[in-house]
Amino acid sequence: MHSTIIRTSTAEIYDAYVMKNYARPALTLVRGSGCSVWDDQGREYLDFTSGIAVSALGHCHPVWVEAVRRQAGELIHVSNLFRHPLQAELARQLVLRAGPGRAFFCNSGAEANEALIKLARLHGVKKSGEEGRCHKIICAKGAFHGRTFGGMSATPQEKIQKGFRPLVPGFVFGELNNLRSFADLVDDRTSAIFVETIQGESGINPCTDEFLAGLRHLCDRHKLLLLIDEVQCGVGRTGRFFAFEHAGILPDAIGMAKGLGGGFPIGAVWIRENAAEYFQPGSHGTTFGGTPLACAAALAVLHVIDKEKLLDKVAANSGPWLKKLEKLAADFPQQLKAVRGRGYLIGLQMAGDPAPYQAALREAGLLAPGAGNNVIRLLPPLIATRVHLDRSVEIIRGVLQAKA
Repeated sequence: MHSTIIRTSTAEIYDAYVMKNYARPALTLVRGSGCSVWDDQGREYLDFTSGIAVSALGHCHPVWVEAVRRQAGELIHVSNLFRHPLQAELARQLVLRAGPGRAFFCNSGAEANEALIKLARLHGVKKSGEEGRCHKIICAKGAFHGRTFGGMSATPQEKIQKGFRPLVPGFVFGELNNLRSFADLVDDRTSAIFVETIQGESGINPCTDEFLAGLRHLCDRHKLLLLIDEVQCGVGRTGRFFAFEHAGILPDAIGMAKGLGGGFPIGAVWIRENAAEYFQPGSHGTTFGGTPLACAAALAVLHVIDKEKLLDKVAANSGPWLKKLEKLAADFPQQLKAVRGRGYLIGLQMAGDPAPYQAALREAGLLAPGAGNNVIRLLPPLIATRVHLDRSVEIIRGVLQAKA
């Protein structure tokens, strides 16, 4: 007979039954509202994690909650064997924001990026007239495109790839913001260039506007697809709906997810009209992609972004916030080496291990995730006001002072 061990706390149950592929969580969160979350001890935190850039409207926005609640009582899932009006409207809304083309819906950023990789393969067949010949994709060093086999193969990070080789062939890597290094990798087997507008997981490393414009020109010259991963930096996080808009370019395809659903899982791909024709019935699909419930959540996000003018607010609020964060770097240069990013996607480059700082921030009431090499990310929801942003600066300053 097996002995029975009674486990009562959430932490104990996690330790006993949840896979150990994540570091042990520091908190048990039980409630959220706006920019705040509360733990099981009743403590309130300013949440600048936003579910890793997912909770674009913060927690439990009433418009979003009502849209999801209403849809859950009407129609939740039908599969893509049938049409439903919410997927049609969401596709229309994304095309209006991106440009002439078509949308495909899935469930995550990794799935969106897999679709982009498959698109590149199909373009290679079209370009060369031969399957398997023109399949090379140029990505950036430091990239993160997901943990599926295609996504891992496009992610040149040992911690992501270790243990899973052999990977998908055909990926090569240039230096971010070094156009020559990308141009030198182009040959007759190249089908696409695939980059994040702002590298998120690697430490908030933005592409310069000049670099993106150069990639667009390079792709046009060699008949390559320009594929843009906006899974983390898109859906308004930089003050424009798509982060690449700041550079004045238009890619051939965009992968998005995270903030699009406001907390409900959804991924999407926009593909320009001619390239969208590469996908035909049977060439790609998903059972759960674009359900009525997921589309209702995403449409609520887009509605609130427009109605509350959140893009304008992010653009207006982020400039002064960034200046105040840069002032912290000037005041505490031995601890905070640099501040970089755009809009509500900011990285604090610490001089050493950021973990003690993250713990101190958490104790002071601010939740902020790590990224890359010694970086703390700040990902406020798009609804964050100057009061919230200023509060974050006060908390960070207090922690830096205490550790000076």
